[in-house]
Amino acid sequence: MSESKLLKGIVYGALVGGALTMMDRKTRDSVASKTRYVGNQIQYYCKNRQELKTTIEEQVTKWKSLYDQFASDATYLSQKVNEVKEITPQVKTLLTETKDAFVQSKEEYKSLVVPDADDSSIVKQ
Repeated sequence: MSESKLLKGIVYGALVGGALTMMDRKTRDSVASKTRYVGNQIQYYCKNRQELKTTIEEQVTKWKSLYDQFASDATYLSQKVNEVKEITPQVKTLLTETKDAFVQSKEEYKSLVVPDADDSSIVKQ
């Protein structure tokens, strides 16, 4: 029972809202213009059904092409993400090894540049 009241309320609200918006002259002119345009299009395509069929087929082809392009782009991006996921641990390992090598080299260079306390006493004598 409440469903019928809800549906009636929605319909009445839409009708009242539509009627109120038609009080504006620009809105009325716009609606009238669009209605005439749609009416002319319907008449034209009723007389030229083959052109309507061709136009619809072109639109379907265009949207299929767009979908196919989007699907291939999504597949490509997915593959690249998977490649990055595979490469990330390798890069992390490489960076860790490089850091360790620099730390080790730094210690070796320090020992070469800064002599130990025992070595400096030998040089002073």
